[in-house]
Amino acid sequence: MKIHIAEPTGLCFGVKRAITTLEDELSRSDHVYSLGSPIHNPQEIERLERLGLIVVESPEQVPQGAVSFVRAHGVTPAEYSALRKRSSLMVDGTCPFVKNAQERAKDLSKEGYVVVISGDKRHPEVKGIVGYVDGEVIVLSSGDEIPDNVKGRRCGILSQTTQKVASFVSLVSSFVSVSPEIKVYNTICKATLASQESVCRLASEVDGIIVLGGRNSANTRKLTEIAKYSGVPTIWIEHFGELDRGWLINKNDIGIAAGGSTPDWLIKDLIQKLNMI
Repeated sequence: MKIHIAEPTGLCFGVKRAITTLEDELSRSDHVYSLGSPIHNPQEIERLERLGLIVVESPEQVPQGAVSFVRAHGVTPAEYSALRKRSSLMVDGTCPFVKNAQERAKDLSKEGYVVVISGDKRHPEVKGIVGYVDGEVIVLSSGDEIPDNVKGRRCGILSQTTQKVASFVSLVSSFVSVSPEIKVYNTICKATLASQESVCRLASEVDGIIVLGGRNSANTRKLTEIAKYSGVPTIWIEHFGELDRGWLINKNDIGIAAGGSTPDWLIKDLIQKLNMI
């Protein structure tokens, strides 16, 4: 059995930058309070919690005068302001690509467009972007969902940074026939594009793909969807312990892809244990 690794794979630039920044602060502080999970990977969160990370769900849960952390997904302006007021030090780990999406949404709103975000309205990144819009905003996962009250109006479209390219293109195409004017910003991050393309290439070279990453990771889910759509047998696991060894039977070439929030140590552990089988 040969193992093929998607390139690039694993931690994207934004998450790696955020985790490195968080680790640096944890080396100086007994505790750092993160507003929401700083990375969508349970195993990595457990490691960071052993170093002093405390995850909270609202600014009010951060003790007055504590050190706080803004995760790579970003937060709303209101949450940012509330966090700053409570913290003796606030470390901003927002991904630069996410900040770009926030600014684009803000600009489109100021220009009078109905802001349309291609993505998952439940995702923390999208919630943060919505917070930067001072006007009408809608979040859509596909072009089939365009509400009637938006048709015929000027629309500014951008994307969740981890959205599938095909989904974003499809949504933009749907607006061409219903809106007299559209302004589009492609805010899908370069790392996401590269990872999705690498999975497509890998699918043609292997008998099966193992996608490694947290169940709550949006980009890991999208990599899994892309791999399955290609027709190659695909399995999604969080760590090696979840792997059904029977799935490996009669597969000579195994591909490994990992989401942008999957730490290197989990990827290395999977490769090492596969090599031992």
